[in-house]
This record gives sequence, C-alpha cells and structure tokens, in this order.
Amino acid sequence: MVRLDHIHEGASPVSVSQPGLIRLSGPARAIALDVLRVNSLQTGAYVSRFRGRGMEFDESRPYQPGDDPRSIDWRVTARSTTAYTKLFREERERPVLVAVDLRSNMHFATQGCFKSVNASRAAALIAWAAHHRGDRLGGLIFGDTSHRELKPRLGRRSALRFVHELAEHADWERRDDVEPVGSPFTQAMSSLRRVARPGSLVVVISDFQGFDRAAQSYLSSVARHSEVLAVFLNDPIERELPPPGRYRLVSEDDELSIDTYAAPARRDYEQAYADRLHALERFCQTYHVHLMPMSTDDDPVSTLQTTLGRRTH
Repeated sequence: MVRLDHIHEGASPVSVSQPGLIRLSGPARAIALDVLRVNSLQTGAYVSRFRGRGMEFDESRPYQPGDDPRSIDWRVTARSTTAYTKLFREERERPVLVAVDLRSNMHFATQGCFKSVNASRAAALIAWAAHHRGDRLGGLIFGDTSHRELKPRLGRRSALRFVHELAEHADWERRDDVEPVGSPFTQAMSSLRRVARPGSLVVVISDFQGFDRAAQSYLSSVARHSEVLAVFLNDPIERELPPPGRYRLVSEDDELSIDTYAAPARRDYEQAYADRLHALERFCQTYHVHLMPMSTDDDPVSTLQTTLGRRTH
C-alpha cells in the first residue's frame, strides 16, 4: 500500500491537480537537492566529475580530521606548513531543468499511484525545492501528443507556471485519435540537449521505456556539461510477477488476463526487467548520471528527502 504521509488525503492515485501540486511547496522546503548524495547511497558509486558544480569557492581554512581530501587547497598548502581545505557555498540562481514523462506507458500502476502521478509529484517537489533555494526553474513536460518547454526563470511565479503546465498537460487525457510521431522520448532528450545550459541541474523523471541509442546520445551530451539526475519510475509488477495464478488487469476500456503459473515465463519476465535496469545503470555509471529509483508505492516526499537530503534551515 502506498505511503502518502505527506500527500493530501483526498489526492487521486490516477491524476494530479494544480492545488495539490501547490500544496507540495511546504514539504519541499525540507528537500536539499543534494544530487551528490545520491552516489553515496548507491553501490559502486563514482566520484562526480562535477564535484563542486552548483557550489562556488568561499575561503580556505586549516585542514581538519574528516575533511574530504579532494577539497585540499594545494596552492595555499604549498605556501604554508599545514594543509588547508577549500570551503564552498551554494551558488544561487543555478538553472534547474525538470523533464517529466507523461507518455501513455506512465499512466499505469498495480500498487500505489500511477507512475505519471508520482512523477508529477516528484517534479513539483523538486521545482518548489529549487524555488526555495533561489534557483532558476525551467521545465520540459512531454507525452505522446504534446511537448511543453519552460525557460528557466526566478521566483514563485516560475514554480506556479511549472505546476500549472504539469497539471493541465494534454497527455493526461487519453486520445486514441492522435498517434505519436517518431519517438517522443528521444525528441524530448533532443530538446533537453538544446535548452540545457552548462552548469545546470537537469532532472529527468521517467520509466525510461524507449531509451534508445539516440536518446542516450542526447542525454549523455547534456551530462558532459551539467549535473544530471535520472529518477527511474517503476511499478512492483514490473520488477516481479505476483505469486503463480491468473490475474485480471483492467483499464477504462480494456481488460487483460495474465497467467503467472509457468516458471520459465516468470524467469524470462523478471530477467527482461533486470536487463533493462542493468542497461540504465550502466549508462548512468558511464556518463556520471545520478540514478534514483522510485516506485509507484513510494511516498515521493520521503523518497526525495532520504535520497537528496534534508535541509535544516
């Protein structure tokens, strides 16, 4: 069962509303947006090429036990008889770009909320957290039929504009009369490469279905000059089939029966997900992209606070 400790009691598991996304401004104040923390929570973590990205040099002080050796100020140390450490402070007005996937495959869940709902709530929380930090907020909201770009701007109005576009996006409404042209995910990553400026924090929130070579090429280009966080949305049934039996999956106008008795089919199904996850992890490690899984039965507030850290002031 989904743990919506920080979400309004009457919130829908299949859609979002602008008032509901605005209410997330409060809990977002406690989210630190410390993407470097993501690595420390992962197995086989790497050192980010952008250590210090989003930070600017403040001063040097004598080295103290527990300081990161990578922060030693070698120029000052060479002129002294003791080691010195560089201190940094947060840059303000850093561009934060949040790309949110609302394609049809995101409107799905067997537990908790639709992937699109948790993706939108996570996006709103990151948007509000960026606003509270004094960063410039921009966005890219895309689906099968509609694609909306928002240029990074300062102020509460920018965050309100973002959650408005998120809640009112055309792809919340199912449209059988409109077929996507090409690959919407690849097109979105191409747009992201065009609009992301060096030094930005770029957050991509998706289930990464259709993450083909072209999309990987575009996102790796972004990662060369910006800090990138990939929030990987998934549902429990994608990771592991339920116990052997026959189950019905029901949507608005369709119904599907699945049989999970066959052991070989179960193994193939779970291996296919493991292969997809491994490919995404390999991409992220290769191009120094921070990877953060989020399930449909996770509370996005708790997940983001745990993974990105809590602000204490």
